[in-house]
Order: sequence, then structure tokens, then C-alpha cells
Amino acid sequence: MSVPWPTLRTMTPLPPPSTELTADEARRIVLRAQGFLGAPDRRSGVRGVLRHLGAVQLDTISVLARSHELVPYARLGAIGRATVDRAYWATAPDGAHPARPHAFEYWSHAACILPIEEWPHFAFRRRAYRARPQWGHELPDGAYDRVIKQLRDEGPLTATELGGAKRTSEWWDWSGEKVAVERALMYGEVVCVERRGWKRVYDLAERAVPTELLHDELDDTECLRRLVRLAGEALGVGTRADIADYHRLKGEQFDAVVADSGLVPVTVEGWSKPAWADPAALATPVRGRHRTTLLSPFDSLVWERARTERVFGFTHRLEAYVPKQKRVYGYFAMPVLAGGHLVGRVDPARDGRTLVAKQVTLNGPKAVPAVVQALLEAASWVDCTHVRVERVDAPELRDRLVGELTRALA
Repeated sequence: MSVPWPTLRTMTPLPPPSTELTADEARRIVLRAQGFLGAPDRRSGVRGVLRHLGAVQLDTISVLARSHELVPYARLGAIGRATVDRAYWATAPDGAHPARPHAFEYWSHAACILPIEEWPHFAFRRRAYRARPQWGHELPDGAYDRVIKQLRDEGPLTATELGGAKRTSEWWDWSGEKVAVERALMYGEVVCVERRGWKRVYDLAERAVPTELLHDELDDTECLRRLVRLAGEALGVGTRADIADYHRLKGEQFDAVVADSGLVPVTVEGWSKPAWADPAALATPVRGRHRTTLLSPFDSLVWERARTERVFGFTHRLEAYVPKQKRVYGYFAMPVLAGGHLVGRVDPARDGRTLVAKQVTLNGPKAVPAVVQALLEAASWVDCTHVRVERVDAPELRDRLVGELTRALA
């Protein structure tokens, strides 16, 4: 099956790439591939970021903003949050023909927003779900057919409109309707191409997905080859585990298709495992201006802990699900990227119009100006007029950090 979308990157023949990279070269390739080095592509905006990355992870936690908003912000700067939502989930005015969707939600690295043109390449996963013998939630008799009929009769609906998302107040205690519609989403009979607030809007795939993309005609090998290629392009360079983890493929699935994926084998100084790179990333020198920004812990630059340690020498762990007394860096500690390195962390909160840095970790005095810049831009983005610093892990740097923030806000 050929997918007629001009935005898909083609495998253009390139000069033979170098197969040996220094650790610094690999780090810079990673940064450019992830959109943090060089001029941002503002013309293509949020949709361009999504297509470039191939997947933007969703999560329920909202501190400064939700993670799917933080990802384009980190690359493009203070883009309006309403603009971000419209870019992902554009809808047509009432009474108009449904707008062609730009994205859909599905299981990739985790629950992710994915470019709509990649719908055919997740056919392998939909087939695997249909063949799955056991599930964590029991599907009540008749619930699946009732949900499909209701969507067919009434059009796109939230779980609440289908009859309620939960049976009790417990987060895990889904109603029969919620179990059914989520199962249908995993099977591919139902799709989410829109959210209202934070609620998924479910629709029949046959109605919402463009006809030329709808049918599951690609075999597993074609799907896997495409996803391995896309992951390699999004990462720039990565090990077998890095590339497979991007869309949560199995190692053997990677092994089966990597030779035909268009990625090329490389060795990276200090990496103990073999690696593969996007040949386009090797074909041109890595130059450009670095972004200084706070990163969501779910950003694809840092979402894999072992890779983050290997590429940046930076230990990062989301502690939102760690008991409070055992946290080291804070509930939602956000790494600070500056000059192509991870130079610290900020655990943020909001108190009215004040952005609160509950805990700041600095990798030495040189990190202070970068953290100040990142905090000021983030405060402006979320419409805060003040910044308050509570705790700094290097107490001797607290006065300097606070002083620079105060002068900048004066």
C-alpha cells in the first residue's frame, strides 16, 4: 500500500556516511533530530513538531501545562496553548463537513498523539490487540455492540456521553461502556481524533479516518520497517533498545526489519552497544543555535532513562509516583536544557500569577543564567508575572539565582 502524503520523508540515496561518531557528535545529532538545535520550523508549527517527532506522549499530570503542550513549547517557544490544542484536535464548525484530522491517539511509546498519516503503520498493533487472549478489565456481555451502535447512531461521543467512564470514584474502576470503547479503540474500530477539555471524543474509524488511510492492508513487516525508520529519524542516532523503545517494539521486531529500514550502522564513542543512525543526519554538519528551556519528563528527548544517562550524563527519573518522603528532585522535576546539555532541574508549581520553583537543582554556577532564562520564559508562557524560588539544592547559589530573577523581573 502506498500512502499518498507529501509530508512523508523519502529514503533519498545519500553519500556513504561516516560510521564512527564521537560522543559529542552523537549528542549534537540527537539534539538536532529532536528539534533543539538550529532554527525552529515555525511555519509548520505544532503539526510540524508532531510529524517530525512521530509521537507526542500524553499524560494526565498538569503542573505548568500538560506534557503534550510542553513538547511543542520546548521547541518553538511561547506558542499559545489554545493554538497547541487546535493543532492537534482541529474540528469543523457545526453543520460543516468533518475536517480532515491531523492526528489520532493510540498506543505507541505510551498513550501518544500520532500523525494521522501513520494510521496504516499501526495495523500490526491493532491486529495484535484483536488476537490478545486476556485483558485487565472484563468486558460485560453486549457492551461492545451497544457502544458501537450508539456511536453509529449519535456521532462522536465522550465516555461520559456513552454512559459514564467509571462505576465508582476509583480511577481504575471503569464502567462497562468505558471498557468497551477503549477495547474498540485498541482494535481500531473506534478512533480518537479530538478532545473536549481533557476528555477523549470517540468516533467510528470508518467515519473519522481518511478513506485512503483507513484499511489495514500493510503487513506486519511493512509496519515495523516504517516505525523503525521513523524512530531512527526522530532520534538521529540510537541503539537497538533506543530505537525499539520509541514506539515500544520488541527487540526481535527491530532485528527483523532494521537491515531494510534505511538506517545505517554506526559506532559511538563510549556507547557499549552497536547503534544505527539516520543517514540524512550524518550527511550534513550539525550547526545552529541551541534552545534553552524546561523539558517535560515525558519529552522524547529524555523519556528513556538509560539513553538520557548515556547521551547527556544526566540521571533523570520522574518522581510523581514515588512516595513524597523518598523524592530527591521533586514531584514533576523538569530537566533544564541549555547549550546542548542538561544543566539542572526545576520542580515547578503555580500560585496564582506566580510561578513557584519549589526545588531547583543546579549543575554548578554556570547553570544559573540558563535556569533563570528557562524560568522567565516558562512564567511568561503560562501568564505568570512573578517567580518565587523556594529551595535550591546548592544553597550558596540561591542568592545569585534569586538576584538574577529579581533584576530580570524588575
